[in-house]
Amino acid sequence: MLPTRHSIDYGRAMKRAIPAVILVAICFLLAGCATQSSPQAAAPAPDPTVLRVGVTPNAPPMIFKEGGLVGAEADLAQALGRDLGRKVVFVEEKWENLIDSLCENRIDIIMSPMTITLARSYRIAFSEPYLQVWQMALTRSGETYNYVLNLAAQAKHGIGVKPGTTADLLVRQEMPGVTRKYFPDGEAAAEALVKQKIDLFISDSPMIWYLAGHYETKGLTVAPMLLSQEQLGWGVRRTDTELLRQVNSFLAKAQTSGELNRIFGRWMPGFR
Repeated sequence: MLPTRHSIDYGRAMKRAIPAVILVAICFLLAGCATQSSPQAAAPAPDPTVLRVGVTPNAPPMIFKEGGLVGAEADLAQALGRDLGRKVVFVEEKWENLIDSLCENRIDIIMSPMTITLARSYRIAFSEPYLQVWQMALTRSGETYNYVLNLAAQAKHGIGVKPGTTADLLVRQEMPGVTRKYFPDGEAAAEALVKQKIDLFISDSPMIWYLAGHYETKGLTVAPMLLSQEQLGWGVRRTDTELLRQVNSFLAKAQTSGELNRIFGRWMPGFR
């Protein structure tokens, strides 16, 4: 997995995939943070010396709890805070609430592993990609090659995913006939695999490799297939152009200095 600074050509993808009329409709449905209104009272002005980092700590090795909040994202948040001269305050949110929390000014930046997608980019602005990942599957070691040719047809007990993730969307779109089962985190899905309640758990590659290492003695391993390639980015409000500029500047410096690779290598052995 290599960090990448190549941006995604969303405009070209939209022209191929979305007719103009549908595009206009989506713009209304997925209005950006700057145009949303809320019946609640306006949030108090944030402290400019504090960086409020929104996280969902259920995605090891990127962000999870082990005593406190730890992982590659936690280390990167602290490094970003030092670069900006701002104190980092982590704000824990449910995954499905992260973008709303950003739009409603309860956090300043999302630093949980979030894939850059076209739909999400209508609501928030993404930093330059900082990590390339793949959707992969965790399965039982004796069944490693069972799903290579026809994954959906062979998954008799169903496929596990976390709700609202790109893995969830992948299964919905590419395997419409398969039974989906939802889990709050990878550990719960791994236990379900051990008990043969599901046949596969699909998530991004850092989590799948992490779970494979922790559940090796229970007979779990990584299925030898890459289901999709994705890029991760940090989310900020579309109106917060200065923070976006600062974040991208930090990423460029961290890539040049090697700090990005050192942090990923600390949490993902063998990372290059």
